[in-house]
Amino acid sequence: MIMLEAKGVTIRFGGLVAVNDVNLQTKKGEILSIIGPNGAGKTTLFNLFTGIYRPTGGEVHFKGENINRLKPHERVEKGISRTFQSIRLFKGLTVLENVLVGQECWSKEKLFRGLLLTKNVKTERNLAIREALELLEFLGLEKKIEEYATSLPYGEQRLLEIARALASKPDLVLLDEPAAGMNSTEKVMLKEIIGKIRLQMGKTIILIEHDMKVIMDISDRIIVLDHGEKIADGIPEEIRANPKVIEAYLGSEA
Repeated sequence: MIMLEAKGVTIRFGGLVAVNDVNLQTKKGEILSIIGPNGAGKTTLFNLFTGIYRPTGGEVHFKGENINRLKPHERVEKGISRTFQSIRLFKGLTVLENVLVGQECWSKEKLFRGLLLTKNVKTERNLAIREALELLEFLGLEKKIEEYATSLPYGEQRLLEIARALASKPDLVLLDEPAAGMNSTEKVMLKEIIGKIRLQMGKTIILIEHDMKVIMDISDRIIVLDHGEKIADGIPEEIRANPKVIEAYLGSEA
């Protein structure tokens, strides 16, 4: 099953073409990585997938449906979630509360029902808390639930963002540089967690990452962007030896 597909996706900002005629597919259960030099259009592509930007050309399909016109929250409800290159946690909320916010798209507890505090509301609230706690345990943050999110070490803040993304019960998770700022020990743990998200939770994952060891170790397939265009698509061994990829990162001799 094709989970996400980009068909000739293009976006222009004035005279600048940030992403140009990009085609890609990711299958259910796949870990697909998108790499490229700074300014290659990687995060812009994520913004197109999640509805922050709307393409000026081409189409984005999710599970066979054209989602070009869907707003970001509608795409979350369809089953797409993401993290951000710059951490965007809720500073005034605890670790547990940050994850509970991520459940909003499926939680039945709305303002007026919450004020009534009926038996059903209490049951739903307890279920939400239990599922949030299970996610935090899955990511090794179960001992930090009462701490404020911004008091966590940087690596744990990254994990909390992943927990919040998973809280919406997505089918597709987009991770934007999840290893950024992590030390070598944290990166080993991150690779294990991403593997478990795929195998134990059944999620499809697309990630952007600059750490090539992380990319090569966990990816089923890698797509390379340069100046907004796709220049390579293949398994890690193919990408590692691809002359166009080597030139994009290191430059030609000339």
